[in-house]
Amino acid sequence: MDSNFGKEAMQLDLFSHVSNAYVQAGDEAISNASLYVVVAEKLGRPELLNIKTPVGSSGEMHNLIKRKIRWFQQTLKQLGVIERVQGERGVWRLTEAVGKDLHKAADCVRLVAFSTDLGVAIWGHCKDIFTSVSEPISLCITSPPYPLRNARAYGNPAESEYIDFICSALEPIVKNLIPGASVVLNLSSDIFLSKSPARSLYVERLVLSLHDRLGLFLMDRIPWVNKSKPPGPTYWACVNRVQLTTAYEPIFWFTNDPLKVRSDNRRVLEPHSDRQQRLMAAGGAKRSASYGDGAYKIRPDSFGRVTEGKIARNVLERGHACSDTKAYREYALNHNLPVHGAMFPTSIPEFFIQFLTEPNDLVVDCFGGTIKTGLAAERLGRRWMSTELIIQYLRGAAGLFQKFNGFEMHPALRSIG
Repeated sequence: MDSNFGKEAMQLDLFSHVSNAYVQAGDEAISNASLYVVVAEKLGRPELLNIKTPVGSSGEMHNLIKRKIRWFQQTLKQLGVIERVQGERGVWRLTEAVGKDLHKAADCVRLVAFSTDLGVAIWGHCKDIFTSVSEPISLCITSPPYPLRNARAYGNPAESEYIDFICSALEPIVKNLIPGASVVLNLSSDIFLSKSPARSLYVERLVLSLHDRLGLFLMDRIPWVNKSKPPGPTYWACVNRVQLTTAYEPIFWFTNDPLKVRSDNRRVLEPHSDRQQRLMAAGGAKRSASYGDGAYKIRPDSFGRVTEGKIARNVLERGHACSDTKAYREYALNHNLPVHGAMFPTSIPEFFIQFLTEPNDLVVDCFGGTIKTGLAAERLGRRWMSTELIIQYLRGAAGLFQKFNGFEMHPALRSIG
């Protein structure tokens, strides 16, 4: 086994066992001495508690496992999961109300939040996690945080740092893309220059950077038309009346190799209109016509061949209403969890997963949110892997996966909410 992998696995096991010890204790407090013993036994390595190693320039002897356990203990404290028992030294217990505020994973924390036979949702920083992944990836589809001036609860990068933010997150994923694999990004067009009705060019800069820095080729810009979007930009459209209200968000489709791209529009055929069905049933057109100086011609029997459906156009018309979003909201509220403020409908990743992948391909999402990409992949028989920085969103998303084969949730998540 690779030594780095072994070290990462040990850290993951340590964090899991530390958090699980408090969950299993319930309302009971645990002393550090008892915690050390419980964790060492779970690891099957009780002898580790007796090993000391020189640390630092002074060479002072310390037990590294105990130090690491205390470090993860402090992580749980920062997350609001555990608290010190007042008046006691080295004695901790679960907080009375875990999960009221959003808690981001600390650096190097990687916790398998929940999994199914087909996929896994991991709590942690996407760059840290995907850097250690070597599995070939067929599709990355994600909706990253937008560079909003007024950040949402989960936080947003500033526009000035956005290109580095996205490229840094995607770089380890791009390295594992199979030839002809795709990257799909749902971005925002509602980003404006400061105190101006002019739109930011951050999207254009990002597209060029993804090509120049990561070697991705732009296959298409696909508007996601959502006419039920709230009217905005409020100040420039509704107050000053100089802009139109926005009814779409851009979705960008990239590939690492256009000549080997694995898309197939036959997988996303749309139903024929009633008129087209009648035309095919009648054997096609009964006339001749020419349009566009002969560039487009209709001949007798044109459109007479019966086909399974029509080729989808590069515009997606989807409202943001979604039964999965409704189910997530209900589950989150019933479990006293904060609700994610920006969820796209499952139909968006569902379309691109069908279009760009085949069954058993690996689909990933580095900004998982409520794990809608994983949900669509699960239903379509694709393997999936999603990462999310905020543990409460993962706890809420777990409720959508309970019915799938092999579902398991980490015991530590049961204390959230």
